[in-house]
Parts: sequence; C-alpha cells; structure tokens
Amino acid sequence: MEIINCKTMKIDGGLYLVVDPRPGLQDVFPKIKEALEGGVDVIQLWNSWNLEESQEELILSICDLAHQYQVPVLINEHWRYLEKFPLDGVHFDEIPLDLAHIRQSINRSFFIGITCGNDQLRVDWAVNNNIDYISFCSMFPSSTANSCDLVNPDFVRQVRANTHIPVYVAGGITLDNLPAMMALGIDGVAVVSEIMKSSDPRLAANRFKQTLNHRTLNHPKRNETIFSK
Repeated sequence: MEIINCKTMKIDGGLYLVVDPRPGLQDVFPKIKEALEGGVDVIQLWNSWNLEESQEELILSICDLAHQYQVPVLINEHWRYLEKFPLDGVHFDEIPLDLAHIRQSINRSFFIGITCGNDQLRVDWAVNNNIDYISFCSMFPSSTANSCDLVNPDFVRQVRANTHIPVYVAGGITLDNLPAMMALGIDGVAVVSEIMKSSDPRLAANRFKQTLNHRTLNHPKRNETIFSK
C-alpha cells in the first residue's frame, strides 16, 4: 500500500461530502469527481458496501481521485481499513474504546473526527484527545441521518464559543437552511443527498462552497488542522 505523503491536506472547515458506496463504483465515482470539481474539501465513506463489488477497487479509486485534488478521504468507524488502504482518517459515531491502541496500530498520521450529537461528554473527549474535528448530527430531520437525535442549535453555538476544534453540522443541511447554521459560528457542513442525488453534483457542491466562503466566523482564527499526531 502506497500512502500519499500530502501534508497540505487539512480539515478545518468547508464542504464535507459523505458518500454511501452501496450503489457501486460506476455510480458514485463520476458524482464524486464532479463534486470535487465543485469544491468539496473532505470525503467520508460510509462503512457499508455493495457485496457484489470489490471494496478494495472502490476505496483505492476514490482515494486516488480525491488525492489529485488534495482532499482527504476518511472511513466511517472501520479504522482498521487504514492499515491496508491509503485512507487519510476515520470518523467515529461513538467514542472508541481504546484510542491509544488505534493510534499505535495505525502508526502513521491520520485524521480523527467524531459525531457529538447533544453529548457534552463526547465534546470533552474530543478536546482532551486532540481530535481533529467534531460534527453535530442531526440538525434537521433527514433520511440519511435517521439514527441521530435532533441537535439543539444553542448547544452547537455554546460548543463553538468554548472550543478551538473545527465544528461541522450534518443532517438535513440544505442551501435554504445553511445561513441559519452559519450563524452558529460553524466551520463547515456535511452533506449527502444534496450533492450525491443532485442532477448536477458539481453545481450543487459549488453553491454550497460559495455560500460557505462568505461565512462570518464568530470565533478567533485558528491554526489549520494538519494530520493527527
């Protein structure tokens, strides 16, 4: 496995694309390419697969494509995939049992993110363990985030005001409700269907990116997050 040594990759906000790989490589690959052309900053692959296709081919193809745009690719939950694929990080939905063991096992730099919901304990864990970013899900009812409780926007605003970690919001995010999310002081948004089910993923991504580029941050400027230590 060849690991891309790309220290210019970062996770510090912007447009985060979550990809369901079950439709297969021929379906998702061209959409991801268009989304990257439209300005996607981070990609996460759900740990759910089309059993009739090669996971290896799909992951390698998407990593190779994203790295051409200097965009990191993370896997959802299944951190051991970082041992055999050139993935750039892992996103957890729950606090992992032994983070020290995970970092030692991977034995290279990689990003870590976690979904926090309304849970202050997860936020504290992220801060105490030097996690690269946190995500709040779900901000709105969503078919792709139906396992998440709705998050209190005031909690997001409070966390943003009291931590330096990049903050994303997810779940039902659209261009219509994006301004309300930006008013919370967030750094970025994670989207699924608004891009992957769009008839023009490039245009959809670009519209999100242009809106985010005009955001007004309500917290001090931070240093960019460059790979977890």
